[in-house]
Amino acid sequence: MDYKYIEQLLERYFEGETTLNEEQILKTFFSQDENELPQELSQYKPLFAAMEQEPALGSDFDESILALIEESEEKTATAIGSDEKAEQKVVKARVITMRDRLQPLFRAAAAVAIVLTLSNAMNITMQQQQQSDDINYAEYKDTYNDPAVAYEKMENALELISEGFSHAHRADSMSTDSLYTELK
Repeated sequence: MDYKYIEQLLERYFEGETTLNEEQILKTFFSQDENELPQELSQYKPLFAAMEQEPALGSDFDESILALIEESEEKTATAIGSDEKAEQKVVKARVITMRDRLQPLFRAAAAVAIVLTLSNAMNITMQQQQQSDDINYAEYKDTYNDPAVAYEKMENALELISEGFSHAHRADSMSTDSLYTELK
């Protein structure tokens, strides 16, 4: 026999999508004898059997729960002392305004504003310090009287820089071990 409908109802039941009529179909199906149920579906029989054994909520359910609550309050009061009455704490409802709800956001915005202000102040200070470190070329005086000597010194300086670049280029292409031996 094909039990696809029951399997579909079970899937919908476990997802919470069944109606009361569909649940009743499942209860009726699983109330059959164990031998009549297929092997793969027999595992769900205890679930639906337990649901049939549970009493349904009656019209007096609320009254019975309230009676139990009053009973437990009386036991608590007698536990504190039969002569003393338990103090009842008055709880007042607190009105939460829109300002109270938004206050954490205001605090976060203030913190962000402080951080941005401090970073802007640091940035301006760094720029001013960098500008003061620049060389004033208008006040720079040449130390060489002969242009040929100055040209020769400049040529020597540029050759040193060129050697440094070529040495760095060779160092990139060589391994660190050979670089170490070359520097010795």
